[in-house]
Amino acid sequence: MTRYGLRARVITLTLAPTLIIGLLLSAFFSFNRYHDLETQVFNSGLNIIEPLAIASEDGLKKNSRESVRRIISYAHRKNSKFVRSIAVFDYNHELFVTSNFHPNFESLTFPKSEPIPLLVSSTLKDDTLILRAPVVAESGLISTSRGKENTPALGYVAVELDLSSLRLQQYQEVFSAFLVLLVGLGLAAVFAYRLMYDVTRPISHMKNMVDRIRRGHLDVRIEGKMHGELDSLKNGINAMAVSLSEYHVEMQHSIDQATSDLRETLEQLEIQNVELDIAKKRAQEAARVKSEFLANMSHELRTPLNGVIGFTRQMLKTQLTNSQTDYLQTIEKSAKNLLNIINDILDFSKLEAGKLALENIPFDFQESLEEVVSLQATSAHEKGLELTLKIDPKIPPGLVGDSLRIQQVLTNLVGNSIKFTEHGNIDISVELRSQKEDTVELQFMVRDTGIGISERQQAQLFQAFSQADASISRRYGGTGLGLVITQKLVSQMGGEISLTSRLHQGSTFWFTLRLSATDMPVSELVDTESLKQRSLLLVEPNMQAASVMQQILVQEGLIVTYRSSLPDDEESYDYVLLNLAPNKEHETAEVEKRVEQAMRCAPHVVVGTPSTTLALSDHLIQKYPIHCITKPLSRKRLLQTLTANQDSLPTLPNVVQQSETLPLTVMAVDDNPANLKLISALLQERVEKVVTSTNGLDAVKQAKVQAFDIILMDIQMPHMDGVTACEEIKKTELNAKTPVIAVTAHAMSGERDRLLNAGMDDYLTKPIEEHVLQQVLVHWSPLTDEEKIEKIAPSYIEPEQETPAPSSPATAQNISIDWDAALKQSANKVDLAKDMLQMLVDFIPEVEEIVEQALEQEDFPREDLIQVIHKLHGSSSYCGVPTLKQLCATLEQALRSGASIDDIEPEIFELQDEMTKVIATAKRYL
Repeated sequence: MTRYGLRARVITLTLAPTLIIGLLLSAFFSFNRYHDLETQVFNSGLNIIEPLAIASEDGLKKNSRESVRRIISYAHRKNSKFVRSIAVFDYNHELFVTSNFHPNFESLTFPKSEPIPLLVSSTLKDDTLILRAPVVAESGLISTSRGKENTPALGYVAVELDLSSLRLQQYQEVFSAFLVLLVGLGLAAVFAYRLMYDVTRPISHMKNMVDRIRRGHLDVRIEGKMHGELDSLKNGINAMAVSLSEYHVEMQHSIDQATSDLRETLEQLEIQNVELDIAKKRAQEAARVKSEFLANMSHELRTPLNGVIGFTRQMLKTQLTNSQTDYLQTIEKSAKNLLNIINDILDFSKLEAGKLALENIPFDFQESLEEVVSLQATSAHEKGLELTLKIDPKIPPGLVGDSLRIQQVLTNLVGNSIKFTEHGNIDISVELRSQKEDTVELQFMVRDTGIGISERQQAQLFQAFSQADASISRRYGGTGLGLVITQKLVSQMGGEISLTSRLHQGSTFWFTLRLSATDMPVSELVDTESLKQRSLLLVEPNMQAASVMQQILVQEGLIVTYRSSLPDDEESYDYVLLNLAPNKEHETAEVEKRVEQAMRCAPHVVVGTPSTTLALSDHLIQKYPIHCITKPLSRKRLLQTLTANQDSLPTLPNVVQQSETLPLTVMAVDDNPANLKLISALLQERVEKVVTSTNGLDAVKQAKVQAFDIILMDIQMPHMDGVTACEEIKKTELNAKTPVIAVTAHAMSGERDRLLNAGMDDYLTKPIEEHVLQQVLVHWSPLTDEEKIEKIAPSYIEPEQETPAPSSPATAQNISIDWDAALKQSANKVDLAKDMLQMLVDFIPEVEEIVEQALEQEDFPREDLIQVIHKLHGSSSYCGVPTLKQLCATLEQALRSGASIDDIEPEIFELQDEMTKVIATAKRYL
């Protein structure tokens, strides 16, 4: 049954037309009768007043009150049922005579200031109708028609009629119409009930029978006499029950037959399973024998092959002709290639056989990776490729694991990148994904600018003895085992590996590992205290290599100035690090000229040379008092070189004086109190005067009354955003040329270009690093010579390309509060770090309330949620809460991309959980 049953539908469809038609007819006839009665009373009044007006003419002329009284009294008595009073007035509106006493004759008269109208008029007041007719002399009308002056009316007659009886009669008529309507509805209800009884009762009975058939009672039938279509429906249901009964019998027979066939099939499958199990064991035994054979044969092959290589090298040391030397070098190279193939097969067979054991020993993480990079550098530099290694400074220096296998994995990936890249960079980076107690999770990434891999070809990469394209082995060489071995090694070490790539746009291979940290000394430490506050000029033509190198140097306390080439003017520095590009031939005379220019800038010059120019390095060392280091530069060796021979450097007080407070007036604009407090604290240590503003409107007002040297502007603010405020500030007279630096938590691709195109002079991302802020202040200071200071692009936190992450943003960090990061972001001030964390904790309840409203209310404004998430994102940038910050960034980007609240509901729940964790964890530090 539907919501409204058949009974209700029958009653409704029967009574509704009757009710509508009855209402329309009753209203029509009642309305007509109502107005007919009013018209009848009005006409009766006219029939009374018009003869009285004619009859009263002679009495008014002769001033005979008695004759007029007799006339109106007679008329009153004759029509006393509805006539209340009759009165005659003269032309001065004075009462001439009346049929009875009236309490208020003024209501019967015309206004005295107006002439008496010559036509009959009427006035309706409540239940009273007043008619007035003029008494006009006939002789006057005749004289008027002959052109003489108009004769005024002699007076007028007023009749007051009582409409009470009329109203009563009208109500009676309406009541009668209502009774007729009720009688009609009653009769229609009787017929509807009869129809309902004749139709719905059989249908209900058939419904019950159908329900019993549905439950399996196929032997029931519908009995009884029915009429018309109901009888046809009854016969159809009975026929359906007969068909279902026959089909049920047939189906049961088919089920019995299928069960018998299935039983026979299962018996056959059981026999086949036994046979397959025997065949599987035989295949496994054959695979084991094959793996053992490969392992043994690979090992046996290496012994004579090593002899071939050894004796070839020995022969190369003897006196040979040029042709013999060339032949032996070819034999050595071919033997090395064959040895590499045999080593791959040996490793593959060991992994297949499960005989590859992993070590678990402490090792120096950075030195281990630098060793891989150093070994691969020659191959990269021969092709003119720049090879860089960037390691997250938060990774512990000593780790526990199998360093040899990690090097093997990285060597395979880097070797592949070099093999398939013709120009550009090979960038290796290692990031700390999470740290829990003594266990760290690392993510390794190897990016190249090579030929790339299509989506169809990527599925074949991790298959043994296969490559993405069959022609690759002919062009580049290789067995196709490298990535398979790499995948199995990473899997055996408890990690995972994958890649992202586009054809002709390069590839990024990444893998993750979990290693244990150790406090045991794994290498000799370099004392870098003497490098603090020393100035160094970094000359590096490759931006990525310069960024990595500058990060290393800045971490050791050096003040780094970056240039893509040596300055024309002679500038004074403590060190010059001059790096030569591997992608071009270096003429000795040109390099000597650059070295001499560098020596004029600093007493210590270090030249980074490609690994393919060892002869050039020896020549420079012999001719000049400089140091040469082979690229890519090892951190330890570079620091050892810089810390050597410190006697020739100037004393540090001069350097300290250079870092005194700058005579600048800076305005910081941010709607987030925590962000504004931190920026103000950082600025107060570096400039003389700091002015703060909490919104764009206030910043524009400040700019109209005071000149500033630099303005740090937040972007997302209520009332007026940072871009609009920048445009308004540029229109002011005092700050038209003041540099405005954008400060925002958005690190998305293209954000910097968008802000610079919108009128901003520079761009910084939150959290602000101290050295980056110092460089910005020096660069944009009006006291700085612009020709001597070049903008240091690698120092700025650029939006990086998206890298694959095997887990969601919420799980990218397993710690709620990173206190070391909080101290670093607060300039190592414990009190300031605690204040920032406290302000975040105080703000979280407000965020939770708004988030709850957004989840409960379907029409909650998205802009309000975006605004509060953005504000929380800014606050978390300075408090050492990486997981909360990353969740805010994910939510804000999704909301700004048009995602609905329902789409990001799981991330919102994660945000709520993380805010609760932050509040609970913050109690340890506050």
